Amino acid sequence: MVSHRRSTQPGLSPSVRATVLTAAAATAAAALGTTVAGADPQGAPRTAKARVDRLYTEAERATQQYDQAGENAERLRGEISRAQDRAARDQERVNRMRTALGEAAGAQYRSGGIDPSLALLLSSDPDSYLDRAAVLERVTGLQSVRLHQLQQARRGLEQTRAEAARALAELERNRQAATRHKRTVERRLAEAQRLLATLTGTDRAEFERASRSGRDPGFPDLAGLPAGSARAAAAVLAVRRALGHPYVWGANGPSGFDCSGLMQWAYAQAGVGLPRTSQAQRYAGRMVPLSAARPGDLVAYRADASHIAMYVGHGQVIHAPYPGAAVRYDPVGMMPVSSVTRV
Repeated sequence: MVSHRRSTQPGLSPSVRATVLTAAAATAAAALGTTVAGADPQGAPRTAKARVDRLYTEAERATQQYDQAGENAERLRGEISRAQDRAARDQERVNRMRTALGEAAGAQYRSGGIDPSLALLLSSDPDSYLDRAAVLERVTGLQSVRLHQLQQARRGLEQTRAEAARALAELERNRQAATRHKRTVERRLAEAQRLLATLTGTDRAEFERASRSGRDPGFPDLAGLPAGSARAAAAVLAVRRALGHPYVWGANGPSGFDCSGLMQWAYAQAGVGLPRTSQAQRYAGRMVPLSAARPGDLVAYRADASHIAMYVGHGQVIHAPYPGAAVRYDPVGMMPVSSVTRV
């Protein structure tokens, strides 16, 4: 009978075989360690740092959605206010018309009779009667014109009230969306803070230096650099005044900023109104190549433009990076650039 058991390799003494097995076990343990924490002792901190960066990115996207909901809410509040003003004016006009027709009906009554169409008009629910064209054949020419005007005024009033109701409903939807995005931001930021707390003081300090930029950019001298325009130069002066102010998500100054809030505030100091979100800001002017960037240009990052900064020359931008970091300089290539916009 032939045995299928492999015989002991010739030439290996028991001590040598033990050494080989020990080396194999060490190799397996090293491979397992590589899978779990990377190929070196810094693997776990690097993994934590990458997760923190991802969480900050997700929080930033949710912040832009929160900002968009807030901008929509402001627009809707304006629409509601204007609709309510129109409704008040329309109601006053309807009241005046009804009063005028009532006076005409009173005059007819005193003169010995009242037109039945006017009696119906002045009743509690004249609309069904007004909608019938036959009523206009029973009154004089002047009364016919007045009835037409009143009918149009009432319909305009109803339309205005319907517009206000739609705007109110949309405002409530935006309020709910803003609340959802706010909760998302808070969850992401809380998780990022928990992860940062697991890092040693040295690793945390290294993360703060390395996040986004990978190096300390310093504070370059920007004197004499040509801006894209006079208003861009004014915006650069403004954004430099914001250096050191804290990142505050959802804020657009003057004491704190998120990334798009800083751009909006800086250009507002130059008399230019920018949209609230980074996605809208990237379309607020003419796009130019990165190689042609000039101070004051807006640099949008990532394919979804969820982060934005202002180019200030010498390959540097000023931006509000993320919670816990102040407004600062960083290299323009700190993240993938998706567009450069000259306002």
